[in-house]
Amino acid sequence: MKITGTLSKMQTVHESPVIYNLEIGSELVNLTSYVGKDLLLTYSGKILCSNCGKKTKKSYGQGYCYPCTLKLAECDLCILKPETCHFDKGTCREPAWGEEHCMKPHVVYLANSSGLKVGITRRSQVPTRWMDQGASAALPILEVKNRLTSGLIEVLFKKHIADKTDWRKMLKGEPEVIDLVSWKEKLMLALKEELKGFEYTEINDPQWSFQYPVNQYPEKVSSFNLDKVNEIRGKLVGIKGQYLIFDTGVFNVRAHTGYEVTLEG
Repeated sequence: MKITGTLSKMQTVHESPVIYNLEIGSELVNLTSYVGKDLLLTYSGKILCSNCGKKTKKSYGQGYCYPCTLKLAECDLCILKPETCHFDKGTCREPAWGEEHCMKPHVVYLANSSGLKVGITRRSQVPTRWMDQGASAALPILEVKNRLTSGLIEVLFKKHIADKTDWRKMLKGEPEVIDLVSWKEKLMLALKEELKGFEYTEINDPQWSFQYPVNQYPEKVSSFNLDKVNEIRGKLVGIKGQYLIFDTGVFNVRAHTGYEVTLEG
């Protein structure tokens, strides 16, 4: 195998273990089948904006040139802080994009990736969002009508539990088992009064579980950055979240969206 093209976020299939397909240009490579094999990833030094396709010296917001980050709705601050969504104020950068992505049903969930956390995602992104985070288990708990509502509810939950994944801890092994259903009951009771101000539907679906194609977890997590090195060589010993785990270090594929590389193996 020898493929050259720009990197994009890995696509996932919920199997046991999760199947990861790496998108390089127009090619899709089933990387799960390469776990246990030697790979060579070489960076050409070129970064192409994933929106306009123009060459850029630096990648912003996971794959964009600077001008695109200033005009695209998906690069606005409210994407990182959904509770600040301003679509209803008529100031969305791209109203059509907002209608398609933010004004759709969203799910508030609990997950166990590096420990207990709360998060939100579009209903259409279930269960992709959890595999992207490297969660070992996830439990959808509430469904709401849009991103803003989900963000405001998430803020309430964040008073009690974390909303971030410790990626280094996630890559060191399987987290301790957590009873997500029990936590849901505790949190819903604790937030009973505050949740009365929101319109939502409680979800009673069963918990999701995920197994990842990992033969070996690193004792010490050291990451590769293509802005500092132009070659990654080693045995692929696992894949989890959006990380390739080599016996020489880990590589965040999503963070290198738009980087032109050649993959050999």
